[in-house]
Amino acid sequence: MNIDFKDLALFIQIAEAPSLTQGAKRSFMSPAAASARIKALEVELNTQLLYRDSRGVGLTEGGRRLLTHARLIMRQLGYLKTEFDEYGADVSGHIRIFANTTAVSEFLPQLLAGFLASYPGVTIDLQERHSSDIVRGVLDGSTDMGITAGPISAKDLEIIHFSTDRLVLVLPQGHPLEAVVAIKFEELIRYPQIGLQEGSTLHVFLREQARHIGHSLTWRIQVSSFESVCRMVEAGVGIGVIPESAALRHQRLMSITVKHLDELWAVRERSIVVREYEALPGCVKALINLIKPIKVPASVG
Repeated sequence: MNIDFKDLALFIQIAEAPSLTQGAKRSFMSPAAASARIKALEVELNTQLLYRDSRGVGLTEGGRRLLTHARLIMRQLGYLKTEFDEYGADVSGHIRIFANTTAVSEFLPQLLAGFLASYPGVTIDLQERHSSDIVRGVLDGSTDMGITAGPISAKDLEIIHFSTDRLVLVLPQGHPLEAVVAIKFEELIRYPQIGLQEGSTLHVFLREQARHIGHSLTWRIQVSSFESVCRMVEAGVGIGVIPESAALRHQRLMSITVKHLDELWAVRERSIVVREYEALPGCVKALINLIKPIKVPASVG
């Protein structure tokens, strides 16, 4: 089999466009040249890769399989280039990270600021994604590493546990639930909720937990950060469920009460997810080793 790396890169661009013309433009070649290369690739693999019509292109089943392999191959090629770069993989390279809401908004900004200051040759693409998208991205090579919370059932992944956090209930002082010792999720459903914006990983997770017990959450307001959730709670607008690490930090400056939820799913294992740790370039390994010592604040009483 004789496949050119340029053809794989072109195929990825077309699949992600999804338009042969746009993919060709991104690959700095004419549509005619791009079409000829894709046809040659189809002949080499003895399978049709694209459905072509007036609206653009779509992937066949063979095309979807090739896209997964092509992403992994090009990612590994990038690793190889970085590994033999003049300055070495430890001080240069590009890292793509898919992470959940807590990681993106809580501990990663400060951690990455220090990391990038220490590694001036490294660039980072950080994207907030749902847990399922994080796992899928690592599997298909769309991202170098994922940071998520909760159980991970996917095979062919290396999972590196680095801390344990839990989801807690944040209440305004004097709220009726303040006197309840063991609070079940079902008990707080009837109160107006302060939550994160639609589409955040925590919003989706809590909505799913409510659905599992046959209820839906009533959102009084949805905001962009855990700090905003706590400020709304302090003002008596409603109650909120957020990670304990965030709740304890904001409790030091705000008049709020933090209570444990009596639910097994409230305890969340934080994990770094990679496809193959030993195959990662040095800069990615260095970042992982920096994340691993993270600790969360002491638990509420």
